[in-house]
Amino acid sequence: MDNTVQQARDAIFAGSRIDRPTTLRLLDSNREDLWRAADDIRRHFCGARFDLCSIINARSGNCTENCRFCAQSARHRTGIESYETVGEDEALMQTRDNDSHGVHRISLVTSGRSLSPEALTELTRLFGSMAAASSMLLCVSAGFLTEEIAADLYAAGVRRYHCNLEASRNYFPQVCTTHTWAEKVETLRLARKMGMSLCSGGIIGMGESMEDRIDMAFELRELEVKSIPVNILTPIAGTPLAERSPLAVDEVLTTVALFRCINPDAVIRMAGGRQQMGTEQYRCFTAGANGAIVGNYLTTTGSSIANDLARLSALGFTFERPEP
Repeated sequence: MDNTVQQARDAIFAGSRIDRPTTLRLLDSNREDLWRAADDIRRHFCGARFDLCSIINARSGNCTENCRFCAQSARHRTGIESYETVGEDEALMQTRDNDSHGVHRISLVTSGRSLSPEALTELTRLFGSMAAASSMLLCVSAGFLTEEIAADLYAAGVRRYHCNLEASRNYFPQVCTTHTWAEKVETLRLARKMGMSLCSGGIIGMGESMEDRIDMAFELRELEVKSIPVNILTPIAGTPLAERSPLAVDEVLTTVALFRCINPDAVIRMAGGRQQMGTEQYRCFTAGANGAIVGNYLTTTGSSIANDLARLSALGFTFERPEP
């Protein structure tokens, strides 16, 4: 094994937290050794258990924000379906289907900057129905929080809040200008204060450098986030990033491996965009990833849950549900 990689792996095993200069040296190391070492770190800290979650698009389109990657922004002409709140029958159908496949956690995801009082009432009602219909843990992704919104969501049974950083602090202004990276961090800290665990990651392939991704991984470590989704940009017609070229597989694998080295005991979760890699996507789970969003995503189509479970089982993962 490459000496730089081995030294970093052994130091992480011993409880050290690698720094940015060490991480940059790993970029110049043997890539296959880096991927294998990241998988060793995953097994050492997390074992074989795989974390499964799924999302329901609870409010679609008409978002006021200008995120350059997003089909749901009202500022982009993408032709997606728009609606205020998903119907209860549809939400319960998706909930029961995910529950029957052993998915651990389900999230309602809404477009928009934050929740209106009316939307909050609808969302909490849906969560009550979902909790009664399944045994899954509940998560929500609903923009920026206030203490009142967070308290109502917690009272409805939500125990995890999702708010992606999307990019590093320095690169974020290239992604969105209608809100700030700091506002996202403020919402994450408020969610934790109100008793919820955190899920936050970002999107790779938006034009950022590998160094920008490394910065984001360190920022997530500083925030003590333990569920880190890695999305791969899906270029969507009508958005400013529609013409971005897809990332090479080895660049995705290296990003995943570095996120694992920086956040050794977190769930590194493959999320939107992995379907672009075809069967190569499953190599991410031999390079440090140990979680995934399964089923379909917000405005793109994912892999079938059954196919994911079969592929992941073949890699030696197990799927026991966590304790509530």
